[in-house]
Amino acid sequence: MTLHGDNNVRPNTSPVALRQARQHLLDSGQCPSGLVDERLARSWSRSMAAGLVPTGRPQGIDHPSSGTLRQVLASNPELLAHSRPVMEYLFEQVRHSQSVVVLADRRGMLMHTLGDPHFVDKAERVALTSGASWHEAHRGTNAIGTALAEGCAVEVHGGEHYLERNGFLTCAASPILSSTGDLLGILDISGDYRNGHAHALGLVSTAARMIENRLLAATCKRNIRLHLHSAPEGIGSVAEGIVAVSGDGWIVGANRMALAQLGLHAGDLGATLLERVLQVRLDDLLSHHKRRPQQPLAVRSPQGALLFAQVQMDGATWVTTTRVNGAVAPVQDALAQLDTGDARWRSAADKARRVAGKPIAVLVQGESGVGKEVFARALHASGPRCDAPFVAINCAAIPEHLIESELFGHVAGAFTGARKEGYLGRLREAQGGTLFLDEIGDMPLALQTRLLRVLQERSVTPVGASKAVPVDFALICATHQQLQRAAEQGRFRQDLYYRINGLTVQLPALRERSDFVALAQRLLADLATEQGLGGEVQLAPELLARLAAYAWPGNLRQLANVLRTACAMLAEGEDTLGWEHMPDDLAQALVEAPASSTAQHQAPASPAPLNLQQLSRAAIDQALQAARGNMSQAARQLGISRQTLYRKMGERGTH
Repeated sequence: MTLHGDNNVRPNTSPVALRQARQHLLDSGQCPSGLVDERLARSWSRSMAAGLVPTGRPQGIDHPSSGTLRQVLASNPELLAHSRPVMEYLFEQVRHSQSVVVLADRRGMLMHTLGDPHFVDKAERVALTSGASWHEAHRGTNAIGTALAEGCAVEVHGGEHYLERNGFLTCAASPILSSTGDLLGILDISGDYRNGHAHALGLVSTAARMIENRLLAATCKRNIRLHLHSAPEGIGSVAEGIVAVSGDGWIVGANRMALAQLGLHAGDLGATLLERVLQVRLDDLLSHHKRRPQQPLAVRSPQGALLFAQVQMDGATWVTTTRVNGAVAPVQDALAQLDTGDARWRSAADKARRVAGKPIAVLVQGESGVGKEVFARALHASGPRCDAPFVAINCAAIPEHLIESELFGHVAGAFTGARKEGYLGRLREAQGGTLFLDEIGDMPLALQTRLLRVLQERSVTPVGASKAVPVDFALICATHQQLQRAAEQGRFRQDLYYRINGLTVQLPALRERSDFVALAQRLLADLATEQGLGGEVQLAPELLARLAAYAWPGNLRQLANVLRTACAMLAEGEDTLGWEHMPDDLAQALVEAPASSTAQHQAPASPAPLNLQQLSRAAIDQALQAARGNMSQAARQLGISRQTLYRKMGERGTH
């Protein structure tokens, strides 16, 4: 038995030694040391523990229903799409060795095969066909199942197979990993042990790397990709390292070669800055790419080794802003585009961004109206699942008697009033994408139990159905309640709380934010476009000061509604919102609330400005801080031209 990483030469384990080791296993229940490879001994022991008998038949179903196979195929569309061309190329390399090339899913079920016609009959006799399971627990030691168990490339030859009926096979298999290190499936070459290809293990390992690289490029196309090799000519080859980088410089994905080059593990992805391991800043790489896109840049690995790096941004949605103070501003993703300068909001976004693409549930907490769903949508758009569905469900808005079928779906005729054709259910609609459960604290306890089971088993059983359907989605939940307290008081399941609480982020209330001016200007710009108003709409300075000091019990939702109504009140040709455009109840509340009392609702800041000059200075300072020094962006947020901004800064002696 050979594992990838050793020399790809089959060890000369004699048939006599294999027979002795097998007999000792049957007699004592243990495999003797020294007779066979230790990994083979472990695999034999696992096979025996599963209840398999070497002279017996496999366990499990050789030929599952076509429906089961369809579900497995439907759950792995990208893996299949990117594997098939590589499998066809691989089969051409082993065509004359009486072999089959096999793709299995992460549970060992065969999904796709290409075979030599002379060998197919033999393969079918041992169920080496689509739909059969080759998990170790079902068929004992074999390359597919043992590669799954050991997590590395494996070759199993002849009598090394646990079941004697499979002893005519020689098999080599390699895991296929995602850009975040998760197991996606297994690629295998199986053939007659008398005619096996001498380099099958090397071929299948190389082909698996090709598939991984294709998948990484497809799933991280919205990220900046960095291609690495010790020689510039090696970039673009199967031996290159590939790193996916977020817009603010975090490594969010990588292939195995890149992890080795950078001295990282899969667990480091999403928690490691690029400049900490490559001794180069992202903005320097982007600047070099802009000037010389085809010329790799020399960098140093953490171990000091020379590497050549080339940036690729084809298909990416990232845009590089103009230079600020001589440096390229950070590349922005969907979360960054919502950032108007508040430190607490930015901290929540930074934390959430680091777990995007990882199997970690995110719980967004905050008062009603703070923008939890907007935040969740931006997090989805900033991650690797951005091209898949975002399904939002308000758990408080669905009638209790319908919530079960709404979430889990139902089969035809499952209950009175059920749709004749059945219903897929919102959870399955989120397949491959993101499921957003808003106000999850209002979900009935009975439904919490079913949701917990879905999250544990990653499968859904529709109402009226007897079989579960696999599901794959990222989970974001939101609530205005204190779920931990609710769980402690028995109003929310504690086990579900800990399942959805992978990362909790707290969004600040509007009265606590320090970026009110920039936020209001952004909302006004969006509303002006929405209502077809010509030019840019501004708020009168005195009114802006009062609005910034208001408590805003309805948060962003209330502010947006107020500004939308005010814009509708503008007469033709007007571009400045004043007191006359405010709803009567809000105008009265703003007038009656003195600055000294309303100011306490603000985050720690300077006293409220008392005159137009102070208001102007405060607005400029806030806009410049939110825009991080970008004069054009600050001018847009203030609703003035860049020349006017320069003039106003010159008047106060700051230009």
